[in-house]
Amino acid sequence: MFNEISLKVLEKGLNAASLRQNVISNNLANIDTPGFKKSDVRFEDLLAASLDDKTAGGQNSVDSVQPLVQVDQSTTLRSDGNNVDVDQEMTTMAKNELYYDSLVRELSSQLGILRMVITEKP
Repeated sequence: MFNEISLKVLEKGLNAASLRQNVISNNLANIDTPGFKKSDVRFEDLLAASLDDKTAGGQNSVDSVQPLVQVDQSTTLRSDGNNVDVDQEMTTMAKNELYYDSLVRELSSQLGILRMVITEKP
């Protein structure tokens, strides 16, 4: 059934996916910028660790999870120092869109259940 933690997880996931979309767009916008280093968003592993943390106690541990934008300084694809790979960015974008859509569907389902419970007559 619907609970606060699941709503918070869905909210955090949607926010992270939105941030990731912005980061990917920035990477693609700078594909021809010499010396530009791509960024990525780290979130899902942080959320999983938070949900596995039995000492933090559910809601509070989820509240503290924030997506992290990390710059990839480790690679260089071109002689000008830029490391943006358009194929990789487009693949990541497609994956992120699927992730976002699945979260929206789950949120819609959860809210539909809540709506049904609220409006049902005894």
